[in-house]
Amino acid sequence: MGKITFMGAGSTVFAKNVLGDVMCTPALRDFDIALYDIDPERLEESYIMVTALNKNLNENRATVEKYLGVENRKAALKGADFVVNAIQVGGYEPCTVIDFEIPKKYGLRQTIADTLGIGGIFRALRTIPVLSDFARDMEEVCPDAYFLNYTNPMAMLSGYMQRYTGIKTVGLCHSVQSCSRSLLGWLGIEYQEPLKEVIAGINHMGWLLELKNGDGTDLYPIIRKRAFEVENDPMYNDRVRLEYVRRFGYYCTESSEHNAEYNNLFIKSKYPELIEKFNIPLDEYPRRCVNQIARWKNEKENYLAGNISHKRTNEYASYIMESIVTDTPYKIGGNVLNNGCIENLPAEACVEVACLVNKAGIQPTRVGRLPEVLAALNRTNINVQLLTIEAAVTQKRDVIYQAAMLDPHTSSELSIDDIVSMCDDLIEAHGDWLPKYH
Repeated sequence: MGKITFMGAGSTVFAKNVLGDVMCTPALRDFDIALYDIDPERLEESYIMVTALNKNLNENRATVEKYLGVENRKAALKGADFVVNAIQVGGYEPCTVIDFEIPKKYGLRQTIADTLGIGGIFRALRTIPVLSDFARDMEEVCPDAYFLNYTNPMAMLSGYMQRYTGIKTVGLCHSVQSCSRSLLGWLGIEYQEPLKEVIAGINHMGWLLELKNGDGTDLYPIIRKRAFEVENDPMYNDRVRLEYVRRFGYYCTESSEHNAEYNNLFIKSKYPELIEKFNIPLDEYPRRCVNQIARWKNEKENYLAGNISHKRTNEYASYIMESIVTDTPYKIGGNVLNNGCIENLPAEACVEVACLVNKAGIQPTRVGRLPEVLAALNRTNINVQLLTIEAAVTQKRDVIYQAAMLDPHTSSELSIDDIVSMCDDLIEAHGDWLPKYH
């Protein structure tokens, strides 16, 4: 028997997926479950839901406990074997609104703002101090636990934990598992299982380097052909990533609305027609937040009803736990410290590569070199990631400016003076959500 602690357990739907998966896994059914959050209402809702799952799926094998607030955090973590992180510091209001509205005053538009760009920078700056507190507690009460991070910005947060704490950390993203099959489905390309794929790069910009059919046929020639054939077809909304295929030769893991803001190519005030051409949904993340809040009000009772059930999903978390507990080999796409996995990316970068999981833990595989153009695109993002981590660690305001000045989208739209002024406004608006920068 072991223990799983879920940080940010008020994310009820995601908690259901991960912990429901745990209860569907024989090797994990007897694990104790600790739910931690700072929001009493959301924590209680998740506790009701997980308790019902435990009864319906698991014959009450698990002991489920709830822990509210910072004063109970260490107790929630004590003795944990696995810690799942799904926190969002600052929530939709005020912090996500701040991340979008202040840049908008400077003429800087964003789509998601949770991974890179000025929004990704400030999301990391307010989250890293909280993860630092988590790590300090874990080093005291569960030093051997695995920290499974699902919170964005993935590369910045996981990279911080991997470089500046003693906690075994891997970053996990949903986009890796579905990348190849979604692409083939959208393009109407028939395929046979098992597909052979090689994906490597950084989170949300991991490159589908190789994709072969079950019979060994290379599928990239037909993918590239179809990418040109559907270029002007309004039915195909995945236009930024298909433009990657046309211009750079390769597809990437995360969606077009994300990738539109990871470079200096698609959101340009001087070329407003690009928004329609590439189907770029500006302000998409705030819109999703509003819809999600409304949807939760309507669907909450379904999750809190005693008859809730679950079927195991393809989320990595339960498979990682199962693999480590039972020593059953399993492959994931994980976000890990590079250390030579990808030769033409910095050693200290957090990269997304295939990893073998077993009782020995999470073991990254070596990829070699990316095609130079793909490494170049990744490096423009890594520059910002590394500087943001440095800013959080040193608490130097100048390093925040530097991260923003080197962000591809921000720097292509704003002057240096405007970038500095915007950062100052964001720091002031965040108030106590940020530490004091000097």
